[in-house]
Amino acid sequence: MKKPSLCIVTPAVAEANNGNWQTARRWARMLSDDYRVRVAQAWSEGDEGDVLLALHARRSAASVAAWAQAHPHGPLVLALTGTDLYRDIATDASAQRSLALAHRLIVLQERGPLALPEALRGKCRVVFQSGTRRQTLVKTTAHLRVVMVGHLRDEKWPQTLFEAARLLRADEGIRIDHIGAAIDPALGEAARATAQACPHYRWLGGLSHGATRSRMQRAHLLVHTSRMEGGAHVLMEAVLGGTPVLASRIDGNVGMLGADYGGYFPPGDVPALVQALRACRAGMGEPAGRLAALQAQCEARAPLFDPRIEQAALLTLLHELR
Repeated sequence: MKKPSLCIVTPAVAEANNGNWQTARRWARMLSDDYRVRVAQAWSEGDEGDVLLALHARRSAASVAAWAQAHPHGPLVLALTGTDLYRDIATDASAQRSLALAHRLIVLQERGPLALPEALRGKCRVVFQSGTRRQTLVKTTAHLRVVMVGHLRDEKWPQTLFEAARLLRADEGIRIDHIGAAIDPALGEAARATAQACPHYRWLGGLSHGATRSRMQRAHLLVHTSRMEGGAHVLMEAVLGGTPVLASRIDGNVGMLGADYGGYFPPGDVPALVQALRACRAGMGEPAGRLAALQAQCEARAPLFDPRIEQAALLTLLHELR
């Protein structure tokens, strides 16, 4: 029997090397045994497809509307990003229309449904992202190696890291690597200025996915300062690589790491981040230290990000629409 065709629409392209692109590529691979999958930046009338799975309510709104008009009863699934959940669906008419047209909504972390109007939560499903496990490496206790991963743009709030680096002394044994392209040129200038002023901070620019994962795996901590997230891909990869996280306490991060996780700081609270970094540095190598406690909590969370669970959730959701 001929497999049904599935079009995954994502505004991101491979060159962007961001979480949306990684998600679209992974879903295409997971669904390829059951569907003929095509990944595209847009869908328009005349394109092939039995099912549409679109990422981003606002940026994919034209594709969602075109599909709904051409296939009023054709299965339409919409995966929601952080800017969808925590900004656009409250104010943007095209994003709101996408929500109404979709037969199923996907959110990427367990607090995502709470951002939706209550009337829409019944068609919402949580699908945790997944990745490959990596060995937890033995790491030096001579210094604390910190990495932050995310393109430099306002939603990621990198200014929090810049200011934290300036509060830390170079002799405290806390070394910071910052990975991400300067989507906002002004933030790129700020990163360069921070690197000039702080020898313990390095801005590495955009790196390949493989190189980024390797640096995360070798770090003691991932710092994640975002003000808005739908379910950060980088958090999942850090956990699967044996690297605990210090993250801003926003719903998108809490939905990934759990309400009782001990590594949160208030969004934008630079002194709180610095205090947490110093506590992790002070307790390095101690079984009851702050770093070891975060490591254990992340390890307990890791099974949620198993590829088999993500694949089963996607297939179950699509089967509901047959």
